[in-house]
Amino acid sequence: MASYDRIVILTGAGLSAESGVSTFRDPNGIWAKYDWRDVATPEGFAKNPQAVHEFYNMRRRSHAEVKPNAAHLALAHLEANHGGVTIITQNVDALHEAAGSTSLIHMHGQALQALCAKCQHRHPWRDDLSIETACPSCKVVGAMRPDVVWFGEIPYHMERISGVLRNCDLFISIGTSGNVYPAAGFVAEARASGAHTVELNLEPSEGASLFQEAIYGPATQVVPAYVEKILSAHNNY
Repeated sequence: MASYDRIVILTGAGLSAESGVSTFRDPNGIWAKYDWRDVATPEGFAKNPQAVHEFYNMRRRSHAEVKPNAAHLALAHLEANHGGVTIITQNVDALHEAAGSTSLIHMHGQALQALCAKCQHRHPWRDDLSIETACPSCKVVGAMRPDVVWFGEIPYHMERISGVLRNCDLFISIGTSGNVYPAAGFVAEARASGAHTVELNLEPSEGASLFQEAIYGPATQVVPAYVEKILSAHNNY
């Protein structure tokens, strides 16, 4: 394996599935049980904010109970021992942080954070939210919402993400379906910049043909093994 200096890693729901976090698009995933238009759009929130709050209150409570798995820990180990790693995650859980990762971009927001639509302040948040919740900053009641990106909204930090994709020499996609944009287009951006592209997934994604290398299996197995290959090449360079 070659040695790489600037590594960008995209993570999706498949990375956290083995920690017990529900995925979205699998046959038994979240969108098989809930209509995303009702609970994950600005229109759904405007129509029935309390129902949306209840959905995210449930998810917030479930996220607080899960722990990082071997794949999260391996990525944190890579970051700590390489020095050129950026993780872009589509996941709203806090498992990367719990594993020790710090060079992290949450493009879809964070479940354990709340956003005031009035003053735009963000707050760490582990309790329930409701239409009666007051913003700790501006004190306005009813303006608090989950700090997650809903369908129809622009993901966070896109300019920063474009920058790291343009400059990386290794791009790894882990646990993603390959059908949610703009994240599904990141592999093409990285390849256009000359990066080597790798897919680590349970099964081929919709964009599997865009990757130059692919390894399939459970994240807790394939991710630690690939991290060790990267570090071995890096340390022997």
